[in-house]
Amino acid sequence: MDLHHPYLIGDCLIHIFTFLTEEDLISASSVCKAWHEAAETPWLWRRMCLQRWSFCNLAVLGSEQVSHSWKSYFLRRCHLEMKMTKGTTGGYICKSLRGHTGSVVGLVYLQGNSAQLPDLWNSSAIVCSASTDGTVRAWNIQNGELLWCSPVQSPLTGLVSDEKREVVITADSTGLIKIWQCQTGQEVASFSTASPYCTLLQYNISNDWFLSVGTSQGSVCTLAGSALTKKSSIMVCDSFNVNVLIVSPDKKWITAGTKNNDDLSPKVIFTESLTSPSEDEDPLCQSVPVTGCQAAVFIPTQPARLAIIHCNGRPNNKALTVFDVSIKKAKYKSEIQVQQVESFPLTMDSMSSHILLEAKDSNCIVLAADQQLWVYSLKGALLASFKDHAMPISAICVDSFRVVTASRDLSLRVLTWRKDRSDGLTLESQYHLLGGSHTMSRGFTHVSCDYSSIVASAEGKDGKDVLKAYSFTS
Repeated sequence: MDLHHPYLIGDCLIHIFTFLTEEDLISASSVCKAWHEAAETPWLWRRMCLQRWSFCNLAVLGSEQVSHSWKSYFLRRCHLEMKMTKGTTGGYICKSLRGHTGSVVGLVYLQGNSAQLPDLWNSSAIVCSASTDGTVRAWNIQNGELLWCSPVQSPLTGLVSDEKREVVITADSTGLIKIWQCQTGQEVASFSTASPYCTLLQYNISNDWFLSVGTSQGSVCTLAGSALTKKSSIMVCDSFNVNVLIVSPDKKWITAGTKNNDDLSPKVIFTESLTSPSEDEDPLCQSVPVTGCQAAVFIPTQPARLAIIHCNGRPNNKALTVFDVSIKKAKYKSEIQVQQVESFPLTMDSMSSHILLEAKDSNCIVLAADQQLWVYSLKGALLASFKDHAMPISAICVDSFRVVTASRDLSLRVLTWRKDRSDGLTLESQYHLLGGSHTMSRGFTHVSCDYSSIVASAEGKDGKDVLKAYSFTS
């Protein structure tokens, strides 16, 4: 260092700048040329991106058409999250998607902005809706454009998309299952279950595609491939609707049950015995040691950890019990083991049987009933509770950034996750998104979201439901 002209070499400046916030780093870059060059070092901004989000969409930083920097990625994503957190007028665009002449029974994203790897420059979300008017419709939610509409059939009762969002699957009131190509709306295949009510569950195992269907007779029918070839059928709750049907993250287990009978236990089924059944043996199935099943969810970060809300003694008393599911293989026979991990009573004063349950990570359960929302740890600690709505919550959507609740009061409530050093993960209530006029609508019935948009269905008083799409821009 020259004592008459002291300065810091570039590497020293860069090291010092690692202790600065983004605001201070931007300020430092305007001091002089040397500071500007150090503050613009891509490594600094890459470090801040990965510290804040862990995963970043590297593909959007450089492409054949345009090249972006780690700094622009960081600032753009921060700006988008600020808009999504505040929800102020001008921070989002709201579109009303009209066209259905019946009630919306399902709503899924065909193309969205991934919460893990968001594209901050070229987001173009497409959602698909199914209705009792017998049609499936695909929409571009940014411009409110209807992309395609299926031919009219019997009233639809359910809708799901496959894991890769290449097709959507519908069920109608006659039990007819159909697959539709996402890009064009062309019908791919169909299968009749002869059930007036069906619960749909799609999953992939390796490169093989499967669909399990819960029927109103209490059975689970498993179909394979784009031709919907029947592989197996198993009875899980005779003569009652199978309205609980979920698959574990490792795809080894399916939980099936009914909410309609508090004396019946949900079942855990070994998926392989449904998708590759043996001619000599029945599918491998085991009852979960609880009675009744108000709601169930697999913990997303665990291979086979199951949480169930069930009856606890008296009818209005409910408990949440967590199980680990595994298989014990013997020389001639395999057995399913369902081992209790935790169990605790719920402090709900709700009489409602409409309970919504989602899992955030390895230790966070989100549940809603009536107007209330609760966040529990898996050990039963109440982490947060909210009563932001004036009427019952009808649907919830949970991702890594936020929780969105839809209510019959015709509003959406947005809550965001925050990591606290002392208390760990907490949820903070932020703002309402309003759905329009109560003279025209009875309230929201479904909600879904990706990283930068929220879509919900509003029940029309004239019987014609409308989709409300809220797009946040960066």
